[in-house]
Amino acid sequence: MSFQHQHAAHCESGVISNLLRHHGVPMTESLAFGLSSALSFAYIPFVKISGLPLIAYRMPPKSIIKGLMGPLAARFRFETFRSAAAGQQRLDGLLAAGKVVGLQTSVYWLPYFPPDMRFHFNAHNLLVYGKSGDEYLISDPVFEEPVRCASADLARARFAKGVLAPKGLLYFPEAIGRQDVTPAAVRKAILKTCRTMLAPVPIAGVRGMRLLANKVAKLPPADAHTTAFIGHIVRMQEEIGTGGAGFRFIYAAFLQEAATLAQMPQLSAFSDRLTAIGDTWRAFALKAARMVKGREPVDPVAIASKLRDLAALEEAFFRDLKAALP
Repeated sequence: MSFQHQHAAHCESGVISNLLRHHGVPMTESLAFGLSSALSFAYIPFVKISGLPLIAYRMPPKSIIKGLMGPLAARFRFETFRSAAAGQQRLDGLLAAGKVVGLQTSVYWLPYFPPDMRFHFNAHNLLVYGKSGDEYLISDPVFEEPVRCASADLARARFAKGVLAPKGLLYFPEAIGRQDVTPAAVRKAILKTCRTMLAPVPIAGVRGMRLLANKVAKLPPADAHTTAFIGHIVRMQEEIGTGGAGFRFIYAAFLQEAATLAQMPQLSAFSDRLTAIGDTWRAFALKAARMVKGREPVDPVAIASKLRDLAALEEAFFRDLKAALP
């Protein structure tokens, strides 16, 4: 079967939905994202990205892939390597056998990314479906068309150092036992997301949003670190892995699909409601970006207030969503 590339909003959900469709599973990106319970929030001050705390709007890398294994009765093989040579040899062997292979890479070392989009983020997923000479044929879901990458560049991206170092990670399905999605699987996935967002853990879910708001509120207004911190929130939200608003839109699309799949029409209203929350995240990012660019005064207290408003909206949303499930 020839591989069909499809553009997606997010790399991991795009990769796994493309890969599953290649193997005959009718999987959309939004269904992959929702069924794997990937939506979340976390503020992790002890993990640093470029010297600033990790702020995540989804579950950790590989969670979407691994989260689909149960609902589809699937088995995936994951492999890492000690050297780039070993990683390339294994990849070439799998391609020669006709496999489509998923890889975890660093955005910074992928030359087909425009220079202003490259940054040191080591959890970017893509698919390799062939090789022509010294170039790999790549389906990167955040690009509209397939791209090519020289073997040396791809090796560098696969073996980048730092936080979330990929160590040459590659993966592919070994077995897929089920090609349909059951109503029970949809309900279980939604309940898991509700538990994640309402978790009694200071750094996670809506409590994580409030913890971040408290941190921001204490920052001095006229300070370079404050501006960098607020800019970092925006970058983590809107540039790294689709971010806060984008993930809310994807999950809203999942709820719309789930209304039909699970025969729960009440989920359609929740889809509309979460789309509105996503719009609020976008408005938050716009205000923060205006401060960072000097178009309005830097006001940490105002940013913190908007974060607390978003936490209240999401807490009410996930409590109501949980209560609406039969």
